[in-house]
Amino acid sequence: MISRPDTAFSVSVLSQFIQNPGRIHWEALQCVIVYLNSTKDLWLTFGGRTTSLEGYCDADWAGQKDRHSISGYSFHLGQGAVTWSSKKQYIIALSSTEAEYIAQTHAAKEALWLRTFWAEMQNAEPMTMTINCDNQGAIALSKDNKFHTRTKHINIRYHFIREAVKDGKLAVVYIPTEDNAADIFTKALPKTKFRQFVKLLGLRVIRGSPDRGGNESAGA
Repeated sequence: MISRPDTAFSVSVLSQFIQNPGRIHWEALQCVIVYLNSTKDLWLTFGGRTTSLEGYCDADWAGQKDRHSISGYSFHLGQGAVTWSSKKQYIIALSSTEAEYIAQTHAAKEALWLRTFWAEMQNAEPMTMTINCDNQGAIALSKDNKFHTRTKHINIRYHFIREAVKDGKLAVVYIPTEDNAADIFTKALPKTKFRQFVKLLGLRVIRGSPDRGGNESAGA
């Protein structure tokens, strides 16, 4: 969804069954449609006191039936998400740390592009971009290779994030799970937590915004 990151995980999962959908998938799709209809007054907004870019990444280890983990990330300009992703990992991760590390790499590729693009927009030198992660082991892996014996099986293409961190292009820092907005892209969440992350993504009702009928909406 172009302007509804809150449905990215659901749409990503459902899209895996396009060729051979069953009744359960149709019922899940109906739930997504009902949700979108009931929240059609939500708009993706930007703002806040800062105009800095930072990202969030997360992974749900082996949460799917095929044991492939889901990577998720979002990058925010101030208090609004400008890019996001919910994607099944190609390999089966052997630990939560490995799944999170792969998710970091997935986010790093987007971060490096955004870093350069934002610098060109600001006519300034590229700055170090922060990626927030809630797994200490994955953060440690992004900084050095001290766990080589336990990670040497990981495909070498996932290790390029270390070079980006070493060069000062990216900084991977810890954030508690309850504050990690990318969690919404990796799994189904309880209603309260889901609504919290929807707000963190910058989705909110705008007072005076036009509704679908072209009229002015009072909002709340």
